[in-house]
Amino acid sequence: MHLVVRGIKTYAATGGKDFDPALPTVMFVHGSGLDHRSWALQTRWFAYNGYSVLAPDLPGHSLSAGEALESIEEMGVWLAEFIAAAGAERVHAIGHSQGFLDLLELAGRAPKLLKSITGVGTAGAIPVNPALIDAARDNPGAAAEMLLMWGFGNDAQYGISAVPGMQPIAIGRQIMARNPLYQDLVACSNYDNGGALAKAIDLPAQLVLARNDRLTPVKAGMAFAGELNAKVSVIERYGHMLPIEAPRQTLQHLRDLIGALEAGSPEN
Repeated sequence: MHLVVRGIKTYAATGGKDFDPALPTVMFVHGSGLDHRSWALQTRWFAYNGYSVLAPDLPGHSLSAGEALESIEEMGVWLAEFIAAAGAERVHAIGHSQGFLDLLELAGRAPKLLKSITGVGTAGAIPVNPALIDAARDNPGAAAEMLLMWGFGNDAQYGISAVPGMQPIAIGRQIMARNPLYQDLVACSNYDNGGALAKAIDLPAQLVLARNDRLTPVKAGMAFAGELNAKVSVIERYGHMLPIEAPRQTLQHLRDLIGALEAGSPEN
């Protein structure tokens, strides 16, 4: 569906069903250079199993108009405005990589909009190699190839896919082809507020990490889970691009936390 946020046309995937704010809402936030397609399996499962789904393309990405936002802090503010524009009251928020940093800012600024937060393939800070940032500025296609080669685990490098007929790296390449990767990487590199926010966030939280993540090493994610008082799960064999590379395993962890919270919620 399309919404208007800050006067700009914004796209949000809803998992194949119309958005209904009366249902528990799950919001998915993509990582650097990506879009709603990162969450294809997860959004569809939630939409067809009693939830409403919002998976926005951030400004300037894929089907959303406007310019890319320049900081993680601004992305957190934008997400609060997006939730309001969608008509949702409170959401379970899930973010991949940079998307989780955006959620930390959202949680720090507007915690009443959230029921829980989940980070996938992430940590409280995501340092970026300056050479990758320079490549994204000067040759976005080459930078996307670098990020994809490092972002996927060994199985994906050999063409093994969880979805028959679809190659994960090719999906990532298609998504990143025209998205503002440079701006996203700079925003990640400049962000250092995660640790301070973790001490103040009082929400059910979990991190789903990848054992073979070469972009946000599992040690960094596990250390941040301790700061956030978050449940932590580690998926073996896979790399940073968990939502695309290990969609079923990622979904199961999301279902476990959100299903348990909804089952025990006095609102349901």
